[in-house]
Amino acid sequence: MASATDTRKRRRWRASARWLMQRAPRLRMPKLWMLITLINVAVLLVLLLGLIAITEARRGVVAAKLDSLNAQAEIIASVITETAVYGDPPGPRMDNESAREVLRRLSSLYVPEESRAILHAPGPTRIADSDLIAGQVEVTPLPPPGEAALPAPRAASRWLSAMFEPVAMLWTTPESRAYLDLTLSQEVARAFDTGEPQRGVRRASNGARVVSVTLPIQLIQAVVGTVTYESYDLDALVAEERVFLIYFVLFAAGIISIGTVILTMSIAGPLGRLAEAARRVRLAGGSRVPLPDFGERRDEIGALSTAFTQMTNALYDRLDAIESFAADVAHEIKNPLTSIRSAAETLPLARDDAQRARLIAVIQHDVRRLDRLITDISNASRLDAELAREDLALVDIARLLGDIASLHRPEAEGAPARVVVEAGQGPLTLRGHEGPLSRVFINLVDNALTFSPPGGVVTLTARRTGAAHGRIRVTVEDEGPGIPPESLEAIFDRFHTRRPDGAAFGAHSGLGLAIARQIVNAHGGVIRAGNRPEGGAIFTVDLPGAR
Repeated sequence: MASATDTRKRRRWRASARWLMQRAPRLRMPKLWMLITLINVAVLLVLLLGLIAITEARRGVVAAKLDSLNAQAEIIASVITETAVYGDPPGPRMDNESAREVLRRLSSLYVPEESRAILHAPGPTRIADSDLIAGQVEVTPLPPPGEAALPAPRAASRWLSAMFEPVAMLWTTPESRAYLDLTLSQEVARAFDTGEPQRGVRRASNGARVVSVTLPIQLIQAVVGTVTYESYDLDALVAEERVFLIYFVLFAAGIISIGTVILTMSIAGPLGRLAEAARRVRLAGGSRVPLPDFGERRDEIGALSTAFTQMTNALYDRLDAIESFAADVAHEIKNPLTSIRSAAETLPLARDDAQRARLIAVIQHDVRRLDRLITDISNASRLDAELAREDLALVDIARLLGDIASLHRPEAEGAPARVVVEAGQGPLTLRGHEGPLSRVFINLVDNALTFSPPGGVVTLTARRTGAAHGRIRVTVEDEGPGIPPESLEAIFDRFHTRRPDGAAFGAHSGLGLAIARQIVNAHGGVIRAGNRPEGGAIFTVDLPGAR
């Protein structure tokens, strides 16, 4: 039982996962984002490599320096142990004078410039210093009288070291940072206390970094003194190594410059041209302006250029349509107005009541025609705004066609023909605006009834085409005389009217089919006109079905 329950749960999870995967939007990496990221990553990598190289160079210099100082300090400690350390009672001791003499002789051989050897006796007490033995003093040249002092190279090096010190500390271990704060006395005291060699980098009293090694001088386990070997040239060596960082910085600056040029040419330049084109379109007053074309690019700029061109062309087409619509409206309104004015001017000259009644009837007919025309024009002009404001909803086409057919029952309306609905199997729903869609099929049915003979049949057929979520096809067929082949497209033009013989003049505005095509196009559909082989017209409306 438990196994069956687990199996059902796994199936539900798999079905849910498939459902999410099918409906999840596919992520598409923006190409410009990739370009900008690659350039920035390249710059960061160059700088990171530079920092790593400088850090490793510094570590290598310090390690090599410590090994060198340790070897030289071991030589001095070994010689002092052999010649100046005695194990006579009351205990091991170091002869300070002999040790000082050993350091004096060895300092000329093993203590180069920028280095220093110091001996300490227990206490600790300093008993010898190679700098004092050699009589070395620091000499600083002074500038000539009246001239400003130039910054010394050592001061510049210390300033550069102080600037890079916070960055260097990021790659320094906690033990090394702690050793920096030690003084010489503390280092020597630790060697006396632990009997272990002390080595590391610490700061001198003037802030310079000192590579220092302190070795205990021992006889068996007794520490009788220490020898400290220091080097003061670490800042200079590190400063020389940091010169290599300049090459990395220059290389990174070159990449940034090249990246800037690439981004300017690929992003800023095209965007500037598009902005200039938008300004020219705004100032053109409706006349068409040539637009820059970046459609061959396969990135966001190309998509923006294509969308901008399509939007601008749509606006131009809308302006042209408005201008054409205004001209057509003016022409259609002018005809009844001309008839009304002619009848009104003739009315005072009428000889009898019969002639006067005919003129009044003409005026009334043209007024009704004008009122109908203005109403249809108003509906057509408001159609786009209505479609944009209303929210889409599920529309059942079979139910909608049934409601329209019920409005044209011959026994209720006295219609010359019957309206029959034939709906296919399955759901016939789509997402759209029910009010405008009903207007489409009402206009098509009215048009079919106008041309149908007495006792004829107008058939409304709705069915699915393609897959389960394909398109919905609705056809409206009549048994009238059909449509001339040359008028299959013209009948959808505004104010195009073709009425059967004997129909009242001016009873239709010629906007019904034009409005129907406008609504169908707004829903992503297609409307076509044709003729049935057995006679009569057929209008086909294809609309996208709802998922």
